[in-house]
Amino acid sequence: MVNLMLRGFTVGITADRRWDEQAALFARRNATIVHAPTIRTIPLGSDVPLRAATDRVLARRPRVVIANTGLGVRSWLGAAESWGIGPELLEALRSAQIFARGPKASGAIHSAGLEVAGRAASERMSESIDMALEVIEPGDVVAVQVDGSGTSPEIARLHDFGAEVIEVPVYEWKLPEDHRPALRLAEAVIAGRIHAVTFTTGPAARNWMAMTEERDLAEPLREALTSGRVVVGCIGPVCAESLILEGIGAAHFVTPDAWRLGPLVRSVADALTERVVHIDVRGAHLTLAGNHVDIDGSSVTLTDIEARLLARLSTRPDIVHTKTELLRAVWDNQGGDPHAVEVAIGRLRGRLGDVGSAIASVHRRGYMLNS
Repeated sequence: MVNLMLRGFTVGITADRRWDEQAALFARRNATIVHAPTIRTIPLGSDVPLRAATDRVLARRPRVVIANTGLGVRSWLGAAESWGIGPELLEALRSAQIFARGPKASGAIHSAGLEVAGRAASERMSESIDMALEVIEPGDVVAVQVDGSGTSPEIARLHDFGAEVIEVPVYEWKLPEDHRPALRLAEAVIAGRIHAVTFTTGPAARNWMAMTEERDLAEPLREALTSGRVVVGCIGPVCAESLILEGIGAAHFVTPDAWRLGPLVRSVADALTERVVHIDVRGAHLTLAGNHVDIDGSSVTLTDIEARLLARLSTRPDIVHTKTELLRAVWDNQGGDPHAVEVAIGRLRGRLGDVGSAIASVHRRGYMLNS
């Protein structure tokens, strides 16, 4: 049975990996999906840096290995198998203490038949480094599976301690080859056509802001994501911190307690459903969800402006809303043309049928929804 809880809401997905699983979870709730990857994950496979790092691990036999991501662990072991040195790598890892950044990395280690000495409860690299520093001595070899975002400042702590660090670059995070979907998503967010955006990695946010900076969209995008009009879903606190570093205010972030795809979708869905407006208007029950309004069982799809206008009137019924206020709240343009409000009100009344007459004009003051 189709769950209609998100009918009328549009969700933007920035991920490249497992985006289809995320989209399917939102689609089951009847949300409209816009997929615009802001990141491209490139497995290094047989690339020289990964092979060189693996050869160093085999030669130096690290005392500690830090497993950063489940994908990275599986990709590394798979690459070693393809080179014909899979058993040798497993033996080298078996002799080390392995600290996992989170449950996905831990699960990948266990699946390979290896033991995990410790797992970071916070899923932060810093905690994995803390655990490593508790057991190593200066001069010890530490292998760190890096995640594609470049050398972490946390790894510098190992160098400062005197450890010999082997960075294992399993994959890289790049800009997508085609920037157009990400730019179109940014424009849709700024225009108010997107009700939620999800992030599953910090680099996805960094890449998006870098791409929009080139088109002078970065600042209006930051404002739109900070304004509260858009639910910003972050898979975990590390991801959220990356958005904050990009200048995006955290007041409307949604981060699930369990940092997984399913809980992320549920948390975003819950936040969106809290924005559904229910109101009785002249004997009819009106439900507004995103761009969809239901009036006693009759469905109407509104434009973005019409939906925001009706939301503004419905959440504060029986009071007068001036044209200046509506221009600011709906068009984000306090100095705009008041005639735009008049035109939009006329169209909204027509869309709502008989209920439309409940939107009253108050002479020289503005408009009011009579409940």
